[in-house]
This record gives sequence, C-alpha cells and structure tokens, in this order.
Amino acid sequence: MRSDVTPTPKYRTLATHVMQAIEQGVLRPGQRLPSVRDWAQRFGVSHNTALQAMRTLEDELWVSPRARSGFYVRARPEPARLKAPRLDVPPLEPTAVTLDWYAQRLLGSHAREGVVTFGTGTPDAQLLAPERVRTALHQAVTRNAASLTVYPHETGAPVLQHALARFALDLGCVLPPEDIVITQGCIDAIACALRVCTQPGDVVAIESPAHFSFLELLQSLGLRALEVPTHASHGMSLDALQLALDTHPIKAVLVVPTLQNPLGSCMPPSQRKRLAQMASTHDVAVIEDAVYNEWADDDAHRRTVKAHDRSGHVMLCHSFTKTLAPGLRLGWLHAGRWTDAVRTLRDKQMGAPTTVLQLALAQLIGHSHAAHMRQLRQKTSARLREARGLIARHFPKGTRLSNPSGGLLLWLQLPPDVDAERFEARCLAEGVLAPPGRFFSLTGRYEGCYRIALGAWSDAHRQGLIRMGQLAHDPA
Repeated sequence: MRSDVTPTPKYRTLATHVMQAIEQGVLRPGQRLPSVRDWAQRFGVSHNTALQAMRTLEDELWVSPRARSGFYVRARPEPARLKAPRLDVPPLEPTAVTLDWYAQRLLGSHAREGVVTFGTGTPDAQLLAPERVRTALHQAVTRNAASLTVYPHETGAPVLQHALARFALDLGCVLPPEDIVITQGCIDAIACALRVCTQPGDVVAIESPAHFSFLELLQSLGLRALEVPTHASHGMSLDALQLALDTHPIKAVLVVPTLQNPLGSCMPPSQRKRLAQMASTHDVAVIEDAVYNEWADDDAHRRTVKAHDRSGHVMLCHSFTKTLAPGLRLGWLHAGRWTDAVRTLRDKQMGAPTTVLQLALAQLIGHSHAAHMRQLRQKTSARLREARGLIARHFPKGTRLSNPSGGLLLWLQLPPDVDAERFEARCLAEGVLAPPGRFFSLTGRYEGCYRIALGAWSDAHRQGLIRMGQLAHDPA
C-alpha cells in the first residue's frame, strides 16, 4: 500500500542529527566537527550528500566553515531567552463580526503552488499515522458493511460514545456515554453549543487574539463578540472576564484553555477551576474547545475546565482532526445542562457522520492511542524547538516569541521599529506567508504580530522562515 509520507532527504537526516547533537550539548560552540568524509562514512552516504548537510547547517547558522580547517559549531542565541509577546488589552465592548475577505483568502492559501505558508496548524502526514487510519477504515467496512445501508443514529454510534467516555477520563471527566453527541468535527460541535445557548444578536466572550474560525462562526450565527485580553503564557484574563460579565449581558464564553490558537497559551489549573465556578455563579455557558488538550506535555494541562464543572454550565467540545486524521471530520460534544436541547437540534439536522467512520474512530482511540500521542508530542516538540531556534538566530533583536508547551503554533511579535506593512508586502511578493495578527481580532490590534503554524514542515519552510527573518531586518 502506498504511503503519503514523503521520505526525508538523506542530507536533511544528517543535518538534523548534527543539529540535535548541538542542542543537547554533545557538540559545543567552537568545537570542530568531524570531517565531511567522516560524516559520509558514518551515515553511509555520498561525499556530496554529507557536504550538502554541512552547507544546510551553515545556511541555518548552526555551523561556520573555516578555510582548510572544516566546520565549527557556532555560538547561537538561546531561544528560551526570547521574551514572550506583550499582552494587548482590547476594549471590553461587544463588536459585530465582519471579516476581511482578504484574511479568509490568505488563510486558505496553503494550497497555492509555489507558496510557502505558515497558515495551517493541521498536522501533515509526517506527524500523523495514515496507515493506522487506513487499516481501521478497512476493518470497519469489512466487519460492518451492513451499516452502510442505514442512516446513522442522530447522536452517534453507541460503540464510539462508550470509547469517548473512556477517553474523557484522561481529560478529567466522567461522562455518561449516552450524553455524548457525535458531530462533524470540533467546529460543528462548537456551533451546536452556540445554537442552543444563544440567539442572533447575543454577546459571546472570546479570547483576544482569537481563532479565526471562531470569528467566522460567530459571524455566520449573527452573534456579537466581546474580546477578552489573553496572555501568551497563561491564557484568558479571568479578571477581565469578570469585569465583562459584570457589565455586559454575555450569554456564552468561548475558550481554548489548553494550547490556545493562535497564542499557544495554557490556562493554569487553578484558573480552570475558577472559570467553572464563574460560569455557575453568572449562569453563563462556557464552551470549551479541548481539541489541543492531548498535545499538552503534562497531565495538569490536559485536564479540562469541564472536569471542575459541578452545575452543567460547561460544554466540552473535542475532535481528533489534529491527532489522527483531519479527513475523518469527526468531533463530539458533551453539552451539560443543554444536552436535551442539543439532541433536539441534531434530530432536526442531518445527524451524526457515517457509522463506518465512527466505528473506525472507536478502534483508533481504543488501541495504542496513548503510544501514538507520545510519539506525536515528541515529533512536534522537536519541530517547535527547531522553528524557535531559527527565529532566534535570524530575526532582529527585540523580536518576541511565545514558548508553548506543545502543539504546532507560535505567536511572533516583531520589534516596534519594523515597518509591518512593508514587511508583509515583501513576504507576499516573495511567496512566504504567515497570517498577520490583525486577522485574529475585530479591533485592528496586533500589528507586527504573526501566527507561525507548523502543521507543514520541510526545507522550504525552514528557508521561508529564514527569509522572513532577513526581510524583518531590512523590509525595504
């Protein structure tokens, strides 16, 4: 069976090996590397391949050549020393959602040939396990062919509901399987949650900056957004949210407590408990997007706000599009006190996805999913470290950068003396795209900020990030 994964070039494998040795302190700044001939013999590659690996490391500022002496490890900036982006404070006022068509076009430009984009946070085939998914789908069709002759149950296949109830234990939640509703992805789950607790014209509190898809969804439902300041490290400011709840008729709070998109922030455990209590006190729905919880590198940040919910005010939304297969488009929702309303809504709509897909997902999350996630976290952690290292070495002094504990998103803030408009124009002209910060807000804020999404990662992306850094030094 053909694999969708493009093999890593041999020179890149060697370059990555040397890079990791430098990161781990095995090779230290100023140390002479083994000769190109030695590398070729060690890795069983040609002399030209080994030389290409060294030139790649030179281009990316890991090593430097010395005449008739070979390559030496360069002293390099420490990515961890990059300061976090500044907290911006939007006005706590509801805003009608009107989106820029150009933003929608740019965020969807990842399919354009010849364009290097950092716009997609969906993992590529190098990170996922397409063979596992193919096997599960084949077995589901073979064993349950009769399910293709009937419509799926409106709220989902019981076998998947039970599998998700077991999975939810890792999120800190004990959920009755029959109360779990299967949806067409996480955004569909969030849309269901919003429909049962709001009406057109209502106010929904969101993080600022916010996931662009949330803004699109609020616009489609005719809802108004109230942006709440959100820190690049610890998430939504609950003090600001408290003020907003005291002064505005907020019907719902839409929040991503773990590895928020676009910042990559993680709300501390104590704040998650506080948010659940605030929902009960103010009788307001909290719609929790937990799609990134599995990416967190510690149990505390995998535990949801829903785990602290004692009144049913927290609706939990999740999917496996970021961890298994985006093409499955399977999500789920536990709606708390709105469960009956969601069931009624699904009865009126098209219902759950195809049963065969649900059965395949049940098998995937029930067999070796924890091991798959451990490998996925290791791979994404390496990708984040490499990208942060490139930014630290190639972007101007004063650049600020988030330092998430997992996931595939970085939030970059250029120094204030960089002309953001000219920088973006040059990047666009050279075919390197990263969504500007203003796309993630309705207030026009976040000039000079960019979301760097690492869902796709290749030599072209490495060179694209380096080129962005060069243009930031001199955007003229």
